[in-house]
Amino acid sequence: MRYKQCIFTLTALMCTVLCAGAAETLKVHGIFRSNMVLQRDKPITIWGWAPVGSEVKVSLGKRSAIAKAAGEKGRWQVTFDSRPANSKGQELVVKADKEVIRMENILIGDLWVMNGQSNMAFGLRGVYQAQFEASMAHLPLLRRIQINSYAESEHVETDLEEKDLNGIDPDKNWKVVTPEVAMNMGAIGYVFGSRVQRALQIPIGIIDNSRGGASMESLVPRHKFKEHPMAAEYLAWVEKRQAEFDWDEALQKAVEKWEKTLSSQRKKGVTEDKLPPKPTRENLRSWNVPGRSPSDAASCYNGMFGVFKGLNIKGVAFHQGFNNAMMNTSCKPKLYRILMKLMVDGWREDFNDPQLPVVIIGLCAGGKAQTRLNFEELGFSTAAYIRESQRLGLADSKDLANTAFIPSYDQKIPQLHTKKKKELGLRSARWALKTIYGMEDIVWDTANLLSAKAEDGKILLTFDKPVLPDDFGSELEGFSIADESGVHYLAHAVHVQVKAKNERNKQILVSSPLVKEPVSVRYAWARAPLGNLKVNGIPWQPLHSFRTDAIDFTPEVTHQDPDGKNKNSEAIKALKTQAADALKARNKRGE
Repeated sequence: MRYKQCIFTLTALMCTVLCAGAAETLKVHGIFRSNMVLQRDKPITIWGWAPVGSEVKVSLGKRSAIAKAAGEKGRWQVTFDSRPANSKGQELVVKADKEVIRMENILIGDLWVMNGQSNMAFGLRGVYQAQFEASMAHLPLLRRIQINSYAESEHVETDLEEKDLNGIDPDKNWKVVTPEVAMNMGAIGYVFGSRVQRALQIPIGIIDNSRGGASMESLVPRHKFKEHPMAAEYLAWVEKRQAEFDWDEALQKAVEKWEKTLSSQRKKGVTEDKLPPKPTRENLRSWNVPGRSPSDAASCYNGMFGVFKGLNIKGVAFHQGFNNAMMNTSCKPKLYRILMKLMVDGWREDFNDPQLPVVIIGLCAGGKAQTRLNFEELGFSTAAYIRESQRLGLADSKDLANTAFIPSYDQKIPQLHTKKKKELGLRSARWALKTIYGMEDIVWDTANLLSAKAEDGKILLTFDKPVLPDDFGSELEGFSIADESGVHYLAHAVHVQVKAKNERNKQILVSSPLVKEPVSVRYAWARAPLGNLKVNGIPWQPLHSFRTDAIDFTPEVTHQDPDGKNKNSEAIKALKTQAADALKARNKRGE
């Protein structure tokens, strides 16, 4: 925190995390810092801790409120009436007895949270056009704070420590966005925030709290797992592992590894103040620590998102999926769909906003691209099932007005982390500006499949909007078709010609000479799929991937199965063989 210096002002070193007992000094929750943006048009709640019984006075600009530090830990809280956007910096001052904390340059605007895993955390400096984008980042009304990886916890945390913020940067305040700050921001968050801020001309705050390697399970509020039998069964499995975990053995191994690291680092001349701290039970972080692993129930939410619940926010943008699309035990489409709804519902409950805007950016399209030459083989795709679960799970929240699923599969690059993040930030900003902020002139839309009817050896698809390639003339790509066997082959697809102008490009006929009696169609069904349809033919509006069948992902196993990695290997092998055989059959026919 940045403080104005006075004789009784706390220093940053005194603003440490609370111990289990009562507060000994005045403390403000760690999210409140100089340069921050507070949410407009909603009550403004400020809270922290002080010695029990202390009277705490909080001033925001010209208004003040008083609270008592109460309870075992001396928690205090004040709430100011909602305020409109304000670009003029104000002071937030907290006093208790002779202790004073001052935070400067506080603005009122909209707060957006950027949540997910590494493809959301992926920095602007790593994407295409990074330098060009950063050169324009002179944005005093755009602010950003980062909650670090390794802040995850098996418990719902109540405060943020200095070490949990802004990486290794010694300045733990919110950052006023400059070209240098922009380069260190998550790319999607920067592009989204910069466009929304410029369009609205109000302060925008971005909270970057994505965790590389996070599984979906770790991002869902823990109390939500008990609301569905499948999620509850999973939570019970996590709790059993926690109860059986040998902390002494794990800690011993961690200390031995730490000692080797120290020896190596000292030989390289690393100074003592730069050496890593000795592992303790409290700071031990590993994928192998049950409940604290970024693969386990609510761990990332506990320490990186739920930790600041009570702070009003405008909305959430979410981008995740890779860690739940592994072919062995991590790909569980049925569970993922359930967790998606529980996550969104949980955010809305914890942040006291039943209509909290949420945009889900679909799993990105890294890896080998699907082409006509490998179409059927790559059509066996766990990623496609996860994308479907993301879209359907969000739809289960039944709030079309305040939510959106934005496809990203068309932004292909043969890497784990695709460098085409700017496009995803722009799509999200278009959605927010048009749908959430009501800027009707902004172009953003989606389309839905209304029906799929088999007729004369073909399947007729009808959409509610025109769907066509953005070059308005190329072949329709990305469709597959199957009969009752469920084996899908590359299909031919053509628009149905109609006279009525407002009905053009809404119907597509799909067929294949290899499928005489078709029953189902799939579109853009691969990790990096073939598929070139856009809503209204507009480049930034790809038609979402879909299927008309209801075939389960048969290799799906449960977390509770200790032999899961082996149990589903035969099912995966069979599906891979089926896909390879379908490709051979099509090649034999010369299709």
